Amino acid sequence: MSPHSGGPVHAPSSARSSAWRAARSLARLALACTLAAVAALVAASGPGGLFVLAVGLAGAIGTAAGTWWVLSHRGLVRAAGVLLAVVAPVAVLVLYARADVWPAALAAIVLWGAAVLCARAALFRLHRPGGMRATACTPPRRPVLIMNPKSGGGKVGRFGLVGKAEVLGARVVLLDTSATVDVAAIARRAVAEGADLLGVAGGDGTQALVAEVAAEHDLPFLVVSAGTRNHFAMDLGLDREDPSRCLDALTDGEELRVDLGTVGGLTFVNTASFGVYAEIVQRPEYRDAKAGSALDALPDLLLGYAGRPLDAQTDDARLEAQQALLVSNNPYAAPGPMAAGGRRPRLDLGVLGVVGIRVGNAAQAAELALRGTRAAGLQVLTSHRITIGPDSGSIPVAVDGEALSLPSPVTCGIRPGALRVRVPRHRPGPPVARPPMDWHAVVALAFTQSRPGPGARG
Repeated sequence: MSPHSGGPVHAPSSARSSAWRAARSLARLALACTLAAVAALVAASGPGGLFVLAVGLAGAIGTAAGTWWVLSHRGLVRAAGVLLAVVAPVAVLVLYARADVWPAALAAIVLWGAAVLCARAALFRLHRPGGMRATACTPPRRPVLIMNPKSGGGKVGRFGLVGKAEVLGARVVLLDTSATVDVAAIARRAVAEGADLLGVAGGDGTQALVAEVAAEHDLPFLVVSAGTRNHFAMDLGLDREDPSRCLDALTDGEELRVDLGTVGGLTFVNTASFGVYAEIVQRPEYRDAKAGSALDALPDLLLGYAGRPLDAQTDDARLEAQQALLVSNNPYAAPGPMAAGGRRPRLDLGVLGVVGIRVGNAAQAAELALRGTRAAGLQVLTSHRITIGPDSGSIPVAVDGEALSLPSPVTCGIRPGALRVRVPRHRPGPPVARPPMDWHAVVALAFTQSRPGPGARG
C-alpha cells in the first residue's frame, strides 16, 4: 500500500483526544496572540493604537476599491483605480512613519501573524483531511496513450514521452495538431482494438474526453502531466514538473477511484464555469491575449452591460443574479473567487463544489476582500446537482478551460467513483490542503472544555 493511500482513517480514541487537546491549545494561543496584538497597540502608543488600526483598515478598503474600479471600468475611472490601488498602501506606510507608530504597528503585525498561524494549525489538527484510498493492481498488457505534441509548450517532445512510453510497452497515438481531431473517437477505437488502459499526455480538456471513454468501459486511466496547468494531475498527487514520472504507473502502479463531473451531458475533471469567466473565454482573441482581452471584457460583464446574471438551483438552495458560478468536481479546500487556482484534497467525496459571486460596486468588492467566504457577495456550498440558467436559449460555459455554448438550462451532476485512475506507487502526493480560516470555529474550540463525540465537528 502506498504512503499516499488511505481514505478516511479512524484513529484510536486516544490519538483523537490528543489531536483535539493540541488543537484546543493552539486555538487558545491564537486568541492570546490576538489580544496581545491589541494590547501592544494600546500600551505602546495609546490613542495611536486606534490610529494604526483605522489607517490599516482604510488602506485595505482603498486597495480593494481601486482594484474594483480597475476591473469594472475603463478610461479615467480605471486610471483612478490604478492610482488608488497603488497610493492606498503607500499612504499607510507614510502615515505610520509620520506618526511614529512603527514599533506598535510592527509588534501588532507580528503578533497577528502568529495568531493566524496558530489558528490555522488548530483547524488543521482538528480536521486533518484523509487521503484517497489506493488499491494494488497488475500492470496493463495493452496500454494505449494519446499524446498532444503541442500541449504545455511541447512537453511531449521535451521530456521524450513517446520513446519512454514505448519502452514501457505502451502504444502511442500522436495527435495531428494541424487538423481538428476527435480525441474521444480515437480512444473508442483503441478500446475496440483491445486496449486495457487508456492514457493522455495533454491538457485537462483532453484528459476529460478520454476519461469519459475509460469510465464508460471501466478501464484504468493514466494521467500524464503534459498540460500547461495540470490541475487534475496536481490533485491526484502526480509530478507536474517531470511528466515522464507519471509513466511509472505502467509498471509499478496502483489505482484510485475518483469522481467525474458532468455538465450538460459532457464530462469534466476540474471545473465548469458560468458567467464572467465563461463569457471571456468565448472571445476569439482570448487565446492569443488572455490578460488583455479579459481586462477589456470585464467592465461590461461586471456592470451588466454584456452577458447576463445567472440563477441556479442546488440541492438545498437557490442562487439568484450571480455574475459568476464555478462548479467543481469535488470542493476546493479554500473556496473563493480564485478557487480554481487552489487544491482539492479529495476527488472521491461524491459532491460538487459550488461558488457563486455577485459584486456590484466598490463597497461589495472591499467586503469580499476583507471578509472572504463570509462576504454577502460570495456563496460557497456543496451539492450533488445544480441547474443553471433560464428555460430557453443557450449559455456560454468554460469546461476545463474550453469554451462551449450549451442549451439552457444546464444541469451539472457528479458520478461518484466513475473513474479508475492508475497512478505511480511512488509519487509526490497531493499538496496538503489547509482548511479555510474560520475564527468562529477557533473561538468555539478555545472555550470548549470537553472533546466532541466522534461525529461532531468543532
